[in-house]
Amino acid sequence: MRVLYFGTYEQDYPRNAQVISCLRRAGVEVVERHVGVWEGRRRRWRAGFAGAIRLAAAELRLLRRPRENFDLVLVGYPGHLDLSAARRAAGDRPVVFNPLVSLSDTFVADRRRFRAGSPAARLLAAIDRRALRASDLVVADTQANARYLAALADLPPERLDVCLVGAEERVFKPGWAPPARFSCLFVGKLIPLHGLETILAAARQAPELPFQIVGSGQLEPLLHDRPANVEWVPWVEYERLPDELHRAGCALGIFGTSGKAQRVIPNKAFHALACGTPLITADTPAARELLTHEQTALLVPPGDPHALAAAVRRLAAEPELTRALGAAGTQAFREHASEDVLGRRWRALLERTLSLRSAP
Repeated sequence: MRVLYFGTYEQDYPRNAQVISCLRRAGVEVVERHVGVWEGRRRRWRAGFAGAIRLAAAELRLLRRPRENFDLVLVGYPGHLDLSAARRAAGDRPVVFNPLVSLSDTFVADRRRFRAGSPAARLLAAIDRRALRASDLVVADTQANARYLAALADLPPERLDVCLVGAEERVFKPGWAPPARFSCLFVGKLIPLHGLETILAAARQAPELPFQIVGSGQLEPLLHDRPANVEWVPWVEYERLPDELHRAGCALGIFGTSGKAQRVIPNKAFHALACGTPLITADTPAARELLTHEQTALLVPPGDPHALAAAVRRLAAEPELTRALGAAGTQAFREHASEDVLGRRWRALLERTLSLRSAP
């Protein structure tokens, strides 16, 4: 099987890099038709007029007929505006969409960039629906997200399936050991989804424990009066993140209270599991698809700093539990989210889509 990975997708975003890596590992030949728009821009979605011009030019370039031979087109993230060009490139071959997120959910409900019901919000919802409906198959990252996307675009269940996000194993490898000095590590964009307010409030309730926050984003102002036990590092190179995880006492996932937070398992959770770092994250339907409380992670109610502070203190005081969670988390990653497992899963989904398209 030969797959054309197509669009303005962000090449260095983990979801794209890992899907391509998993497919190749599973024996699928992947060729890329990529026109860059987002690379090299840390605040990619604030590109304004210049970004719109770049995106429009990229879509025009994608309309050219591909010269590559392929069996199927796979549109990467973010690719919601690429589906028209993808359908043209595919001809009578199937198109699979790897959306990761809904644009309207992200920018209206979660980040609140646009007011619900505003013209911008309606436009984003229309873009979502058109992109999802233009695909032969939509591959979501969790069952919870698949149900949401199906309802958003009014798609039948057979038009959606699920493959977990996972982690790039060339980067994230086991290596965690209990540190001499326990600390809590959060890595990610400072956006409402991740629950920065909850993390900071928990840090204030556990002043004896150090917290390190790595990331930047719209909620940076909350860090201006952070407590003394919180260190803020705006940026760490992707390839260095495993070193930070291996040194930490535990890793923090997401703690936001939005609908989106209920439906996703973030990259940072898979990174921690792959490295063997004990994980604390919100107890959500999505998290329960992979994790079990007190077995593979500690799960706490979303938006509850008291519960988070108690969980952090528990891990700091119970080294045996911490070691057990780290080992069991890594085992869960190997069984459900390793590149071998996900590669076989992706290949099976694509082969099924090809067989359905070729059936009478």
